[in-house]
Order: sequence, then C-alpha cells, then structure tokens
Amino acid sequence: MLEIKNISKTFYRKEALNDVSLSVRKGEIFGLLGPNGAGKTTLIRIINRIVQQDAGSVRFNGNLMTDKDLAEIGYLPEERGLYKRMTVHNHALFLGRLRGFSKKDVLTKMDYWFDKFQINDWRNKRIEELSKGMAQKVQFICAVLHEPQLLILDEPFSGFDPINVELIKQELIEMRAAGKTIILSSHNMKSIEEICDRAVLIHEAKKIAEGSISELQAEQKMGMYAVRFKGSMIAFVNALWTGFEVIDKDILGDDRFVVRVKMRGENSFQDLLKVLIGQIEIEAAWEVLPSMQDVFIGLVQPKEEVSDEE
Repeated sequence: MLEIKNISKTFYRKEALNDVSLSVRKGEIFGLLGPNGAGKTTLIRIINRIVQQDAGSVRFNGNLMTDKDLAEIGYLPEERGLYKRMTVHNHALFLGRLRGFSKKDVLTKMDYWFDKFQINDWRNKRIEELSKGMAQKVQFICAVLHEPQLLILDEPFSGFDPINVELIKQELIEMRAAGKTIILSSHNMKSIEEICDRAVLIHEAKKIAEGSISELQAEQKMGMYAVRFKGSMIAFVNALWTGFEVIDKDILGDDRFVVRVKMRGENSFQDLLKVLIGQIEIEAAWEVLPSMQDVFIGLVQPKEEVSDEE
C-alpha cells in the first residue's frame, strides 16, 4: 500500500532522514520504531505531505502520492491538535465536515464511535474540560471518523491509562481484521511490539532493520530458554552441569520456580530437557526471545562501542 524509496530530509544542516526506504503492506499493523529524534515524525509528516522531502519518493497504492490520496489517510499526530473552546460534539462534526461528509453522515459515524468508546456523556463538554486521556479518545475518533484505508498514529498510547491502551489496541486489531492498514510510531517499543506484524527500526536518521517482529527477534536471540518447574532448585542446578548457565530465577512458592538458562557450546533445547527429566517436575519450557527494545540495543550497541573507542 505504501512504498517509501530513498527518502532524505535535512533541516538547517541537521540530517533528519538519510536514504530511508521501507514498504507497508495492505492490511497489516506496521511499527515505526526508534528513540526520540530518530526521524520517525519527520517521515510521517512527509507521508502526510506536511513536509516535502529533499530526495526520494512516496507511492500510495502503486502510484506517486498526491494530495488527493490524503482523503484515504487518518493521522493522529504526537502533538495533539484540538480546539480547546469547542465542544466534543462540534469538534468531531467540524472535522468530519472538513473531510467532505454530509452532516447526517458525520452524525451517524459520531453516534457509532461515541457509543463504542462510551463518551456520549462528554458531547457537550469543551475540549479544555477533558483530561488528557479523554482528549486522546476524542482525537483518535476524529482520526478514524472518515474510515481511512491507512491510519497513521504517532505515539498513540502517550497519556492513556492501561485500560484505555488495551481499548485502543483491540480497536486497531479489529481494524486490521477489516482490511485497514495501520502505522504505529513510538519510542516505547514494548507498548506496540505485541500487535505489530512487521516493523522498521530507525536510529540517527537511518534505517537499521526491517522485517516481521519474529524475524527481527530471531536475528538477535541469544540461546536463552525458560523452565517452569516444581521441585528442588539444587537438583535443577546439579542436573545442568557445565552445559548450561543459569541467568536468573523467579521463586513462585511451594517449591515452584521459573529459571532462565543460557546454552553453552553446541547444547540444544532437547539436551536441556533430557538432563532435567527425572530430576524435577517440568511444568513448561520455552525459548526466551528478545524484546524489540533488546533487538534495537543489540543492533546499535556495537556501533556505539566502536565510536567510543575512536
């Protein structure tokens, strides 16, 4: 659906993006991940035609993007832009009408979303009377009111409590199931890695990795496994001998533990199970994959160490 090719952008001699390319497929949740200042928001503004790139191209549904394509895009910016003195009702109506919908159509869509997000009681409140989380809900609704093909959310979970974070996540999953395409941009990688199908990692204006979440995790995995068991911790450690290293453990109580183990040499997961069977009662065992934050650190750390030595 969206193809970014060799995008570069500089502001006052400061490089914001350096030859960044990526592709977003129709019907997926795509993560745009990286620390603050990496260039994520600049890229999003280029896609939304708010900022013009210095080099490169943006294609939407196979064609070079034009202003007409913006009708198919919903955008929730990091900087929240609501008119504080307007009521929730009038604000949503105003933005819906700007999208070209009739008043009747906008009101129908508002009724659906206000009921779904349980904010009917807020209709006549001014935006300035709302908490940050409440205002976030209103702005999210305004971003999806016109049922866009592509929804771009910049730091979407900032300001939400855990309950509303889950509410928005479930809504995004439903939208994906309905064939919508979603881009989530965040520096908080943990908050979105569980719902993204694929992601790109950006660091210091450059793309450093792109792929499915499982692919990116697999590339940085370190041969670590977890075992939940019942029995003696001493028996567990003695069974391992020198082929495995205990990294840490959680005590669950009643002689139950979760222990994380790292493989040494050519030992495999099967070898781990073989030495433990009969020594303790295994309840579960699984491979421990790195978080996206661990993946990111693993990708940038070597470069930082080299620069430090220089």
